[in-house]
Amino acid sequence: MAGTAGTPGTPRVLRAMNDRAALDLLLAHGPLSRTRIGKLTGLSKPTASQLLARLEAAGLVRVTGTSEGRPGPNAQLYAIDPAVAYAAGLDVTPQRIRAAVADITGRTVGEYELPTPGRRPARPVVRQVTDALDGAVKAAGLARSDVHRLVIGTPGAFDPGTGRLRYASHLPGWHSPALLDDLAAALPMPVEYENDVNLAAVAEQRLGAARGHEDFVLLWNQDGLGAALVLGGRLHRGWTGGAGEVGFLPVPGAPLVRHVTRANSGGYQELAGSQALPGLARDLGISDVPTGPHAEVATLLVARAADHAGGPHRELLRAYATRLATGLASLVSVLDPELVVLSGSALTAGGEVLRALVQAELAELAAARPRLVVGEVREHPVLRGALESALAATRDEVFDTSR
Repeated sequence: MAGTAGTPGTPRVLRAMNDRAALDLLLAHGPLSRTRIGKLTGLSKPTASQLLARLEAAGLVRVTGTSEGRPGPNAQLYAIDPAVAYAAGLDVTPQRIRAAVADITGRTVGEYELPTPGRRPARPVVRQVTDALDGAVKAAGLARSDVHRLVIGTPGAFDPGTGRLRYASHLPGWHSPALLDDLAAALPMPVEYENDVNLAAVAEQRLGAARGHEDFVLLWNQDGLGAALVLGGRLHRGWTGGAGEVGFLPVPGAPLVRHVTRANSGGYQELAGSQALPGLARDLGISDVPTGPHAEVATLLVARAADHAGGPHRELLRAYATRLATGLASLVSVLDPELVVLSGSALTAGGEVLRALVQAELAELAAARPRLVVGEVREHPVLRGALESALAATRDEVFDTSR
């Protein structure tokens, strides 16, 4: 029916498109004057004035001050009201749940970390999630009901057909078929679930090394070895959500692992995962191998090796690069991505030295020649990706002025 809010080309829809363009500019640039918004959007001064009046009346923008240091009268500066809406993200591992809340501009306003050690959770998963979220909400000076949307990142993936968590048998308490329903009943906001490595890719695509790239692979190595596949600008999750679970990939140089879901491991994980680095270091004659969690030990070994110009430490880095390239060659041969991002602490610790070694090995093992880069989002990339994902959906809803 002509003239309805959803009809393309109607004045209401065109106004909404202009509104969103202006809001995106304010997100990208911070406070702007009416004149500057008009120039950036191509709108006339009267139209830009009407747009800002409309957004101000809707409570989406506010005057934050005036421009200074220019001839003539000072111009009012407009900015998005950060309290328009809040979004939250959770990064779940067997050891802890890290939570954060961000305002609509993307600024983190509250963080909290809940330890969850042990094979048997001390409290039910629903309680863990709500306690972690409430800790971040409290740190932000908000209430749980203020959060517009929550994105939870976990190892593995929830099967869209059954609702059960797959590929993550090491995450205790998260495998009940009723878990998603129980969480939905306990939380007042929409909740989305995403694989942790996929969220690291979201962070790199929006904030880091993959900005401007539509096709890329993110290879992750930290507590586990995994990948995220971004094709045509969108995450490829696969039929059961298991796309990118490359740790299960059979590879040359590692014995076949059978019953991989029961073992929660596979050939590529055994060859190049964090747990392989201490043994490899000892085999090469490195005596001062630290002890502790695999991810921390691997990160220390890789960082130390990258600082050595030769000797067994550099041999360790070369051997590690060959192992990484062995599995990566299968991925790039099938997907032919434009870019490969190396992420996770056991990869980023090697910096440019490790990247160059993997790039050289990959050039000999695969016909495709993607460019390798080191991930730029180093601080809590999974949590940052969860926040970015929650914020994107929140902005689409809150910034829609066509209704």
